[in-house]
Amino acid sequence: MGFKTKVQLINRKESQQWYINFPSACAQMMNFKKAEIVEWVITDTGDLILKRGKDVTQDEKKKA
Repeated sequence: MGFKTKVQLINRKESQQWYINFPSACAQMMNFKKAEIVEWVITDTGDLILKRGKDVTQDEKKKA
């Protein structure tokens, strides 16, 4: 199953912000929690993977 979404760009004076929103149905199926930490990984083939789980959470706790 797939969900299409647009990449959004906000140009500011000195920076750019890029946004990709998750459709609500997708976020609910994945049981995302508010403020959950995730990590984006770019593969050699150019795929963008969203990584979540204990590894990311533990890394963030070590940095705090």
